[in-house]
Amino acid sequence: MIVLGIETSCDETAAALVTEEGEILSNILFSQIATHQSFGGVVPEVGARAHLTYLPLMIRQALETGGVSLDQVDGIAATCGPGLIGGVIVGSMMAKAMAAFSHKPFIAINHLEAHALTARLTHKVEFPYLLLLVSGGHCQLLRVNGVASYTELGTALDDAVGESFDKVARLLGLPYPGGPEIEKAARLGDPYRFKLPRPMLTQKTLNFSFSGLKTAVRHEVEKIPVLTDQDRYDMAASFQKTVTEILVTRSLQAVEAYPDLKRFVMAGGVAANQYIRGHLEEALTQKGLTVLVPNPALCTDNGAMIAWAGIEYLRLGKTHSLDFDPRPRWPLKSLT
Repeated sequence: MIVLGIETSCDETAAALVTEEGEILSNILFSQIATHQSFGGVVPEVGARAHLTYLPLMIRQALETGGVSLDQVDGIAATCGPGLIGGVIVGSMMAKAMAAFSHKPFIAINHLEAHALTARLTHKVEFPYLLLLVSGGHCQLLRVNGVASYTELGTALDDAVGESFDKVARLLGLPYPGGPEIEKAARLGDPYRFKLPRPMLTQKTLNFSFSGLKTAVRHEVEKIPVLTDQDRYDMAASFQKTVTEILVTRSLQAVEAYPDLKRFVMAGGVAANQYIRGHLEEALTQKGLTVLVPNPALCTDNGAMIAWAGIEYLRLGKTHSLDFDPRPRWPLKSLT
């Protein structure tokens, strides 16, 4: 069984072919970072037009690289939300058109679920497992019970982790996207120079809050008359260390609350951060858990994760009609 996956939810235009055995036949991606850098962030209209321009080429390259014709594909999966709705519409409509033309099943994929299931592609992890999903727009702790079955344990009440990285990078005058730039700058900084708050960490909840942390960074930066490169490095290191402590603490609390679950997965774009994933792996491994994190290329948005989610649904005989509505918001708990 082979599925073609299409991803257009934000600023990555991607297409991939994945087999039922988990072999990635192709994983083609066009990054729009250069397009959006001058704006300091993703411009939805610009992004949607870029998807419209590059998606046909990505699909053609995915099929050619995989050595597969459309006739040999068993299903066509596309991100149908959540995400920037213009891009989501472009990808979902392309997938529907191809499915209708080729008489292949269409599978509407929740972008967050694709991240959640990636560890099953890379590590063959069995259900159930605990999941820390950290990306540009989301920060959640979840119990993954099975395909389309998720129990939300905690979520960000304001800014997500990736969003906070972007905003702090902007405060420091670092380029977009902020996540990789913060990580790079932090390697040259002192993580103990700035004492930053850890919002909500003493409260008996598994929810997250990063807005106050971002505000504290702004106040510290405003105290510095002339921001030097070393100031930027030190703040980046202090901010990254604080975020890591929050994520690790909440993850340990989730592990304590669900002692029956011995497998822990970290997924989403922020999982590509080597500092965060390293500290999380160390803390949870000491507690006896098996910690699984996909390789960085499969943590950020890509077509392979969409194709694999399509495989998961096809295995269960689940497909979607061509009138499925793409949506900007689509919480995982609504899939249950």
